[in-house]
Order: sequence, then C-alpha cells, then structure tokens
Amino acid sequence: QGWHYQHNQWVRTLKENKIFQSMSRKATCADNASMENFFGILKQEMYYGEILVSYEELKRRIEEYIYWYNNERSKEKLAGMSPVEYRTQSSQSAA
Repeated sequence: QGWHYQHNQWVRTLKENKIFQSMSRKATCADNASMENFFGILKQEMYYGEILVSYEELKRRIEEYIYWYNNERSKEKLAGMSPVEYRTQSSQSAA
C-alpha cells in the first residue's frame, strides 16, 4: 500500500517488463501473510548479507531456493516432510 508502489514510474516499469502488480486490500494484513512470511524466510535463508552481482544470478538463486524449499526443506509442522512430500502423502491418504 506504500505510495512508492503506486508511483507512475514504478507502475510503468512493471508494465513494460510484463510484471503483474498485486497488492492486498487496505487494512487487511492477513491477505498476504503467508507470502510475506515466505519472503522473510527466503531473505534470511538464501541471501541475507550476501552481495549478488547480477539480475541473472538473483533470478537463478531464487529459482533454486524455491525448488529446494518445496522439494527438499523439511518442516516440523508438516511432520518433518517437505511441502511436496506432505501434499503427495495427503492426497494419497484422501484417495
């Protein structure tokens, strides 16, 4: 909701790069809480304090992190499984 995200130059730059801007509704912090949490974890685990030298390196590192997070990183609240393992087991149990 910050003014800088609504600034004409910012909005134009996003559109020129075919980036879809999505913002939560005003005064509804729960709208985006799970993604805010994920990005906080990503920043802490992936690149906190590191200097990345290019956009390509940042993009590659984020893609690798998302794959690792979904397929390999175990989570205590998912019975020690990765999100993909948990989803697979849950769908098999429901069938």
